[in-house]
Amino acid sequence: MLIDNIGTLVTNDPELGTLHDAAILFEDGKVAWVGTKIPQGTSGKRLDAGGRAVIPGFVDSHGHLVFAGDRAEEFAARMEGRPYTAGGIKTTVAATRAASTEALRANFDRLVAEALRSGTTTVETKSGYGLTVLDERRSLELAHPLQDRTFLGAHVVPPEHTADDYVHLVKGEMLDACAPHARWIDVFCEDGAFDGEQTRAILTAGIAKGLTPRVHANQLAHGPGVQIAVELGAASADHCTHTTDADVDALANSDTVATLLPGAEFSTRAQYPDARRLIDAGVTVALAADCNPGSSYTTNIPFCIAIAVREMRMTPDEAVRAATLGGAQALRRTDIGHLAPGARADAVVLEAPSHIHLAYRPGVPLVRSVFKDGRYMG
Repeated sequence: MLIDNIGTLVTNDPELGTLHDAAILFEDGKVAWVGTKIPQGTSGKRLDAGGRAVIPGFVDSHGHLVFAGDRAEEFAARMEGRPYTAGGIKTTVAATRAASTEALRANFDRLVAEALRSGTTTVETKSGYGLTVLDERRSLELAHPLQDRTFLGAHVVPPEHTADDYVHLVKGEMLDACAPHARWIDVFCEDGAFDGEQTRAILTAGIAKGLTPRVHANQLAHGPGVQIAVELGAASADHCTHTTDADVDALANSDTVATLLPGAEFSTRAQYPDARRLIDAGVTVALAADCNPGSSYTTNIPFCIAIAVREMRMTPDEAVRAATLGGAQALRRTDIGHLAPGARADAVVLEAPSHIHLAYRPGVPLVRSVFKDGRYMG
């Protein structure tokens, strides 16, 4: 598949890697060539982009896609002034436990398809709405088409357990059951969820089982999450809303990506993280949707890009890069998030001449065509 007559091609190689009046060639599910002068002898299917922009497929590195029910009434109450807390998670836990595997899979498939339509070609998903050994394993098993699955047994303490008993369960029997079905382990390190000592113990147990840590860190208030993430070599510290200079310095001097989730702040009327501060300090930043039924019920990365530019002081270039290559870095993937030769042929054709329009025209459905592994998906 040759896509030519591209107005603006974003490759993320190097930096944003922008080419104008460009073309890209896919072969065997990978990028075979990019440039401005099509090689002689090129044959096969051809798509005339008509001056439109082409960008890498979005990489959504933080999602909670396995659940049942919704929390629309809770959202409405927040819009009337009720503050967001971690406690609402238990409502979704009850609904998820009661749901059939078929119903959970249907909802999961619906959300993945919804994300794909808005340009997301790679998604990460977590468990965390079962909070029993069987339900956590079930959540990870039914998401098996995804390469990036995260064990989040440590989401909140369910009502039938004390905190100490539940931490023991998560580190032991639950981890044993879930580790074979996951690549990552995550903990919600926050008041109302798990403290620093509990977080470190659970992540350390996961590392011993071969899982790489991620951390829900510093979302609702300042806490130890960012520092623990860096200390344990986590792939990402997610949220990073309330950070000190020491937190920012720690991230800047580590391989831990700061994954920012503006949909959560939008849906909870909370303070947005200061992306400008992080980027200027040298922190690697990713943008993700944080799709979940309580605090960010969206799969739409273009929406998150527009918020990041308007509310978090990112430039359009930075936001698009964070939603593509940044997400890949948060997942420690080198095969996605860019369109250099050898990368997976995951690309999005925009109904616009430039990627800047993703922030410039918020709310407008600009995704015209999506390619995954070189295949036209619609």
